[in-house]
Amino acid sequence: MATGNKLQPIIIKRVKKSGHAAHGGAWKIAYADFVTAMMAFFLLMWLLGSTAKGELEGIASYFSSPVKVSLMGGNGTGNSDSILPGGGRDLSKAAGQVSGGDAERAARLMGAQMARADQARQDAVRIDALQRKITALITNTPQLAEYGSQIQLDQTADGLHIQIVDAQNRPMFDAGSALVKPYMRDILRAIGGALGDVENRIALAGHTDATPYGNGQRGYSNWELSADRANASRRDLVAGGLPDDKLLRVEGLASSQLRTPDQPGDPVNRRISIVVLTREAEARMLPATAQAPPALANNGPPEAAAAPAGLQISPEVTKTQAEPAR
Repeated sequence: MATGNKLQPIIIKRVKKSGHAAHGGAWKIAYADFVTAMMAFFLLMWLLGSTAKGELEGIASYFSSPVKVSLMGGNGTGNSDSILPGGGRDLSKAAGQVSGGDAERAARLMGAQMARADQARQDAVRIDALQRKITALITNTPQLAEYGSQIQLDQTADGLHIQIVDAQNRPMFDAGSALVKPYMRDILRAIGGALGDVENRIALAGHTDATPYGNGQRGYSNWELSADRANASRRDLVAGGLPDDKLLRVEGLASSQLRTPDQPGDPVNRRISIVVLTREAEARMLPATAQAPPALANNGPPEAAAAPAGLQISPEVTKTQAEPAR
């Protein structure tokens, strides 16, 4: 017997299988960043394709100049100590800043428009109040109410027009002269007192009808006659309380602006026109370089201060002609 042989042990090897190691989620973050970048890129391309050229130029202008300089002007990033010299639109500048650009000009334009609108509102309020004041003065003064039909008030774009017109049998001046009738003097002085505290300046004009002046060949015509009458009216307005420096213009217009063009001989064409000017109308009449009205010089006559150079008519000129009143 093979008793002497030892039995070999049976060895069973068991291999233990394990799962794969985890890879992690870092790739997901990278993929999300990539998708986000692509979305932003396509959104940018869509915006650029749908934006007008003018808007693109505005966006470029916004990024090419400092914001404070563009909007407000003055000291801004263009004057600051920076790594990048200069500033504004021209980066080649070594110091200082350049033009504020369109935004500053637009802001100034808007400010000027708002100022004009506010000034127009103030003018409208003052002119409305003045019209009510003069209407009440005419109504409540028996001496003026009698001639109320000859005093006409109208509001226009230039301001309040106060017109004193001739009636058929009630002329304002002697025939063919600048001698003021007594009732006309009362009207002018009452209106002068009512205009004494008005803030706006005043234009005064004399008008005639289209009937030629009798002695026109001697050089004295309806132009001189209307200027004489305007100056005579000015003197009574000032005597009634109107400050002489409130008058911006005194002129004679003859028959160049008929009230009834289809009836050039109508008495209503012979009139004195007093215009309380709005600030805008006043600015149109003044020269571009004119400043606020200076005070009257002590050594100059009031006629020279109130009337333009071509309208300095002597107060003694009161020519009388045997012609119909104009």
